[in-house]
Amino acid sequence: MEKAVDKEIAVCWLRRDLRLFDNTALYHALDSGLPVQVIFIFDPEILNTLPHKKDQRVAFIHQELEKINLKLLEFGASLLVLHEVPKKAFEKLIFDTPVREVYANHDYEPYARKRDKEVKDLLNENNVGFTTYKDQVMFEKAEVMKPDGTPYTVFTPYSKKWKENLYRQSVPEFPSETLLSHLLKKANGRIPSLKEIGFQNVELHISEADLSEGLIKDYHKKRDLPFVEGTSRAGIHLRFGTVSVRQLVKQALQQNETWLNELIWREFFMMILYHFPHVEQHNFRRKYDRIPWRNNEREFELWCRGETGYPMVDAGMRQLNQTGWMHNRVRMVVAGFLCKHLLIDWRWGEAYFAEKLLDYELASNNGNWQWAAGTGCDSAPYFRIFNPESQLKKFDPDLKYVKTWIPNFRAGYLEPIVEHKFARARALEVYKKALN
Repeated sequence: MEKAVDKEIAVCWLRRDLRLFDNTALYHALDSGLPVQVIFIFDPEILNTLPHKKDQRVAFIHQELEKINLKLLEFGASLLVLHEVPKKAFEKLIFDTPVREVYANHDYEPYARKRDKEVKDLLNENNVGFTTYKDQVMFEKAEVMKPDGTPYTVFTPYSKKWKENLYRQSVPEFPSETLLSHLLKKANGRIPSLKEIGFQNVELHISEADLSEGLIKDYHKKRDLPFVEGTSRAGIHLRFGTVSVRQLVKQALQQNETWLNELIWREFFMMILYHFPHVEQHNFRRKYDRIPWRNNEREFELWCRGETGYPMVDAGMRQLNQTGWMHNRVRMVVAGFLCKHLLIDWRWGEAYFAEKLLDYELASNNGNWQWAAGTGCDSAPYFRIFNPESQLKKFDPDLKYVKTWIPNFRAGYLEPIVEHKFARARALEVYKKALN
């Protein structure tokens, strides 16, 4: 009898889709007629950019891989986890194993696109197919475009077209969980420990996504109130694909259009990054390159620590530093404060969020920071400057949020590092002068 290892197999490469259910690439792999080996690659090119070896995001990925492996073991299969630059990992894999086809889901970030091209070229040179699918979004690349075929750069018309496209079709399903018997029977998989990939064990403080009907139905009423649990905490789960965006869209269609719009914002910023990759490093609107940012390092440090003297800003930054998460309304306030009140380059704030946020996603982080700075597509006009004191009165009038994150809070707890009226006038003058 022929050994299983001698038979041609398919490989399903998990990346930002850490689930076995409703997974497009996995569904097509399992439906291919070939036994399927599921793999994950810890990429040193990504891991080496992380500044701390106690990183909850890496620990979260590791935890989810262990869950996946336990499920695969029920079918006599196992997860293959590699720690190698992807191109080299596949060089070794196809040398040792008769792989006919590799399946994966699309990734749209600049590094991922470059990585996938290198892997595709390698596999094709060795007569191995590489097929990727849409999975982490409802619409991608050029699927939602203006009538003239160019990409939208304003959210509202984009969202209208996005919804028109959605209503013309049903939300597709890819029930990969029903085909797990087609996996390659190989139950000797072992996941390398965090220590083996250069990281330390860390206590995880990551909430499950709250997708309960009650929360979603009331989302529009509570989402701006930082002192209540009114948001779904689905960000990190969308980031790493432990939830299916298709299932979230179905739920949003039934329960709350405001929540659906948040899912569309995510895809809008992904589309912007795809069509305008310069935004990763530069202003979407290049004329804003002329802004002479002050970039005061001491003030930036006080902002990072949550010691600006503005209670909502400080509470938000302390929440971020302690938990790796910040309420969405507060993110807008702290970002606007950094760019407009302190005239510090939005890229400084973006990098700090990228380091600290557990739900960090390049497209959304970049898009929202440029929105706050007024330099991006569909951004708030530069003359719209949030008053952090007014925001506090409106969204945390009883100081419940502030007192949660600033122990022993009292009025005048810190001298404000800048006076609002002065900062607003200064920002308006600097922006106006740079743009004229």
